[in-house]
Amino acid sequence: MLSSFASIVALLFGTAFLLAASGLYGLLLPLRGEIEGFSTTSLGLLGTAWASGFIAGCFIAPRLVRRVGHVRAFGAFAATGAIVALLSGMWINVPAWLVLRAFTGFTMAGAFMVIESWLNERSTNATRGTVFGLYMMVTHASIMAGQMVVTLGDVSTSILFMATGILFCLALLPTAISTAITPAPLADVSIDLKGLYANSPVAFVGCLLIGMANGAWGTLGAVYGAEIGISTLEIALMMSIAVLAGAVAQMPTGRLSDHTDRRFVLAGGAFGSALVGLAVFLTAPRTGGVVIAMTAFYGLLAYTLYSLVVAHANDHAPPTGFAKVSSGLLLLYGIGTMAGPVIAGVTMQWLRPESLFLVTAAAHLGVSLYAALRISRRAPVPLEEREAFKTLPAERAVTPQSAMLDPRADAEEADTGSAE
Repeated sequence: MLSSFASIVALLFGTAFLLAASGLYGLLLPLRGEIEGFSTTSLGLLGTAWASGFIAGCFIAPRLVRRVGHVRAFGAFAATGAIVALLSGMWINVPAWLVLRAFTGFTMAGAFMVIESWLNERSTNATRGTVFGLYMMVTHASIMAGQMVVTLGDVSTSILFMATGILFCLALLPTAISTAITPAPLADVSIDLKGLYANSPVAFVGCLLIGMANGAWGTLGAVYGAEIGISTLEIALMMSIAVLAGAVAQMPTGRLSDHTDRRFVLAGGAFGSALVGLAVFLTAPRTGGVVIAMTAFYGLLAYTLYSLVVAHANDHAPPTGFAKVSSGLLLLYGIGTMAGPVIAGVTMQWLRPESLFLVTAAAHLGVSLYAALRISRRAPVPLEEREAFKTLPAERAVTPQSAMLDPRADAEEADTGSAE
């Protein structure tokens, strides 16, 4: 039992280093790009490149892992992340960064699919919920910790790119020395867009629009902060506190949705996010404390929406369809994440920095209006037929393998086994 727990701890440490590296790198690139005079549109394309690589990794990584094994594949992914980070500090131009950012998305998808399948293999029926909860805590805490590292160095030098490379290399150690049994091969990812829409139109449309909003904010939030003149520390706090606020709000928001039609909570949260975005756009705050407070409130609302649409989709999914539905929605979210940064980048360059929130407000208003429309078209699932809301890890750490780690997948496997 102790050795099994120790192997899980080692894997969680690997996860922590990976996400710290990803958080630091994701914040460092737009800040350095702003200093170098890259256009906002170009910086937005970095988010599109990352999402493109991540989606490709979800499809291609399982084949690579089956060929060379989990340990070698994970080592290749983490080493590639380190190489990419170092090359980014050496080769500073837009085309190179776009290619390198796509490679980062690919390697992160592959690395997390290995970690998640490994955690799933080492979890038992009794411990799966605890492991899943620990995984969620680690993902949020590590992203925030990585983002705060940017305050410890000079963004205009290569030192923080070196720090990112070190963090990627540290992620290698726990899995390299782990004695855990190699998990089963990764399953190929499939997506049925027509089936997903038939299952839940709100979740289908919602994932696309929420991906657009979160992709825009996650990619260009730091650029917004730099262009309005707040300090690097304030930018790091702004990005980190928004993530923290969303993580804290997930459970109470989800519990509220357990006692009513989830679409009411989704529509209200999305409408509130749109109002906060419009407030930032119209008032154009320039004081660091005010900006942090307003974006924290934004994160409090916006970062609960993805979990709500996944929960709503699973309310309508068949008993053995949880993993397939969750994986499909994740890929739809990724498609939205590809579009959001480009639209926001062009809009910010055309108008002003606060236009970032004009784009997120439009996406969130679309979610709210469509959810309200669907409420009048389809009756909710009866309360007694739903499962309780489950929180999800940070979206940048979620792959289709995360669905198999979720405790609900265990019940799904049990149902499948009994049917056979």
